[in-house]
Amino acid sequence: MLKSVKVQDYMATGLVTFQPETDLFEAINSLLRYKISGAPVTNAQGELVGLISEVDCLKAILTLTYHEEEVGGSVADCMAKNVETVNYDANIIEVARIFIDKGRRRLPVIREGKLVGQISRSDILRAVEEFAQNS
Repeated sequence: MLKSVKVQDYMATGLVTFQPETDLFEAINSLLRYKISGAPVTNAQGELVGLISEVDCLKAILTLTYHEEEVGGSVADCMAKNVETVNYDANIIEVARIFIDKGRRRLPVIREGKLVGQISRSDILRAVEEFAQNS
């Protein structure tokens, strides 16, 4: 049964992450280098404190340009701070429901308050495919 399939078995680990004090342009360069659209932001203890996306970066640059201010700043200045997460031991059905109901593409995975990975819609599809092949 799919309810027994856990996030921990399909999540991505070894993520690109940033800290709040990371320079905005350093973050932009990393997003471009790794060809990713966003990344988690963690504090020194490994706790998730936000997410930074391409859209967040664009908004920051446009806002500063509009106000004729110097372009720059840190990740903390423009990251999303209210981040929905899933627990390490959540089942993929719960996560699929979040993806469907809230239109999310990926969610950070938390274990004992620390970021341990990320689960995406394609990870869920891979889990379903493997489950179907093994049934």
